[in-house]
Amino acid sequence: MRRVRIRCPLERNVRGVGSSFWKARSPTHGALVIQSRARGSGWALCPTCMEAQAENPTTLSSCPSDLAAPGNDEGAHTAQGGGEGEPHGQSPDTLLGNTDKKLNAGAAVTSSSAGAAPVAPCQREPRDLAMEPVECPRGLLPRPCRVLVLLNPQGGKGKALQLFQSRVQPFLEEAEITFKLILTERKNHARELVCAEELGHWDALAVMSGDGLMHEVVNGLMERPDWETAIQKPLCSLPGGSGNALAASVNHYAGYEQVTNEDLLINCTLLLCRRRLSPMNLLSLHTASGLRLYSVLSLSWGFVADVDLESEKYRRLGEIRFTVGTFFRLASLRIYQGQLAYLPVGTVASKRPASTLVQKGPVDTHLVPLEEPVPSHWTVVPEQDFVLVLVLLHTHLSSELFAAPMGRCEAGVMHLFYVRAGVSRAALLRLFLAMQKGKHMELDCPYLVHVPVVAFRLEPRSQRGVFSVDGELMVCEAVQGQVHPNYLWMVCGSRDAPSGRDSRRGPPPEEP
Repeated sequence: MRRVRIRCPLERNVRGVGSSFWKARSPTHGALVIQSRARGSGWALCPTCMEAQAENPTTLSSCPSDLAAPGNDEGAHTAQGGGEGEPHGQSPDTLLGNTDKKLNAGAAVTSSSAGAAPVAPCQREPRDLAMEPVECPRGLLPRPCRVLVLLNPQGGKGKALQLFQSRVQPFLEEAEITFKLILTERKNHARELVCAEELGHWDALAVMSGDGLMHEVVNGLMERPDWETAIQKPLCSLPGGSGNALAASVNHYAGYEQVTNEDLLINCTLLLCRRRLSPMNLLSLHTASGLRLYSVLSLSWGFVADVDLESEKYRRLGEIRFTVGTFFRLASLRIYQGQLAYLPVGTVASKRPASTLVQKGPVDTHLVPLEEPVPSHWTVVPEQDFVLVLVLLHTHLSSELFAAPMGRCEAGVMHLFYVRAGVSRAALLRLFLAMQKGKHMELDCPYLVHVPVVAFRLEPRSQRGVFSVDGELMVCEAVQGQVHPNYLWMVCGSRDAPSGRDSRRGPPPEEP
């Protein structure tokens, strides 16, 4: 990779820590690379306790992605340009403030001499980032830490990159977190990137966008030949989209009060700096067309999915788009017909299903092919007219909708909500208004049902409406799913695993 030293708009002093930057074009994905070098200020932020402490002048090594090239500088932080979503009107060069025309044409590169950067006192010795990740305490990211950041610059109000530069990057630099930043450029770009990425270079993957980009990343990891180890790479959700439900749930698990926008982003950034990990459930889904995919958050059908789809035109409004979409959908409330069945928590089968599904990925032992009836020990909902069906793995449906106030799911358990037909528009509006504070279950609405389940099946009677999986739209067809306990690791405020039926996943594997 060729590099050219230029002045970058990102250059700034943060609590006395200054940086100088280099940009380069990556030959692999054509993405823009920003490489930074930190200058010492005499103190740094301790990633464990988030307190400012005096520094020792120890050298911090360079980012692993550049070490293969001869003449690389020591003490370099790396960021990279690339992202998810619809095609963007602006190139990564424009978004990152690049005005060097020769850079795009592959201009000649000059390298600079090595520099030194301070290390927080809680680090005992400098770490060679050319090596694979070193051993770290159970449920903790190492210090220093190397993170690959995937950012959708078009997420939410389109200000994710500016927010990363002003709100996230200063904390990462102080917490000794070396990063490479990639701006996603199209739908499924993040999935392609993590499929091809050398994960051994990174201690964690951070996703700054809405919930859809995390969906892409997880499904990309599960498509890899080494999916069993790839899915254990720790993940971090940095809210930069419209919904941000996963980040809001993690914020809740950490004991923070419910916040939105930049306050939520800062909270999640601080959690990354504290480095604590917690296992999370993963939902495996199968559709009638033969598609298998994975969900980290939710599957919705009916009212919620329609609001997600129809509010897309108001994306620039940020999270308020869902409020606007809710009022429009209430004005013409729809009824959706289908068959819903589920396996409740605590139900014990006399024997396992005779024809379990066999595919790449974890084995769904509770599921049979969609062509067959559900096993006899499942519960079949007698009603077939619904306003909405929602399967939820976490507490929040968005940063402002506390959908599951009953708390974090146990290992191997997910929430199933459904609203039967017959509910009035006024009653449904009261439910969603109360959901902002998690008070909707206290209304005792006879049309709202909540059941903790381990598996479900939903068979629409027509193709009217759509499914929404982690905020990503899916065609309306029969679908079934099973939750897998503690299947992935995420940055969270608590290292405690959810208690429950089947907590078989250990800590992330320690790579040599």
